[in-house]
Amino acid sequence: MIKSIASLLLSSVLGCVLSAHAQNVQEYPSKPVKIIVSFTAGGTTDIIARSVGLNLAEKLKQPFVIENKPGSGGNIGTEMAARAPADGYTVTIASVGPIAINPTLYKDLRFDALVDLVPVVLIADVPNVLVISPNLPVKSFAEFVAYAKSKPAGTLNYSSTGTGTSSHLSSFMLMDAIGVDAQHIPYKGAEALNDLIASRVDFMFATIPSVISQIKGGKLRAIAVSSPKPSRSLPGVPTVAENGFPDFSAGSWFGMLAPKGTPQAIIDKLNKEVNLAMIPLEHRFIQEGADPVGGTAAYFQDFIRAEHLKWKKVVIDSGATPR
Repeated sequence: MIKSIASLLLSSVLGCVLSAHAQNVQEYPSKPVKIIVSFTAGGTTDIIARSVGLNLAEKLKQPFVIENKPGSGGNIGTEMAARAPADGYTVTIASVGPIAINPTLYKDLRFDALVDLVPVVLIADVPNVLVISPNLPVKSFAEFVAYAKSKPAGTLNYSSTGTGTSSHLSSFMLMDAIGVDAQHIPYKGAEALNDLIASRVDFMFATIPSVISQIKGGKLRAIAVSSPKPSRSLPGVPTVAENGFPDFSAGSWFGMLAPKGTPQAIIDKLNKEVNLAMIPLEHRFIQEGADPVGGTAAYFQDFIRAEHLKWKKVVIDSGATPR
């Protein structure tokens, strides 16, 4: 009899908890949601996060507040997101660096991006584009390869936004593929582009959003994109893959992740809402240099695992270490 009463009480309590949980999820979000961006305002990650956040706020009637937490190649903000309460009110919109490259590049991380964060949705693929100064005497990818191979070892140089970034590693991959020894010159911020425009360096792989205006304005010449398929943002610019390097695939991507333990129902709701948000944002994304992706959380998880393995090999082969 006592056991029966205890069982009834336990069932009643569990029923109330589950009912309250379902109600909470149904009402989510009932207060502002924080989106942590691990880079400075105005960068590609920030632009994408603000576009998505504004649309989500309009749809879900709660503010989606961007918090920029830059530093350590994106690790500071990513760790903050990983350590946040798993209640759906803190998420991060992150990029390839902190999620797929840094776990190999940095040896002393205090979190595991592949474990402590759960994928919500892959938002956009942002291919890197190989850009050169118009003063360089080449106009096609084939001419660029021939020019690079004609130079003595170590005399060709390229800029990047930092050691171990996708900008650096994409160039390393290409030089390795064509068998050219080129000098890497890492920068911080816009100086990488400024010196390329001024012809102080020979080439660079950059995210399309960061250079699309300079390409359209004639300050830089686009030679090829790093994605397996042509980018909708730069129609007419060929891929490296279709120019004799079919396995070449490198670039940046951006997606939403949440702290491990975030209720699956909230993950599902955010996934659905971000997918819907990208419909009206599609044209804007393409204009700014990003290819919208979307899809399920499971797809994003598989994608991250594959990206981690790919970039792990490149980081090791390049010998890159953070500075």
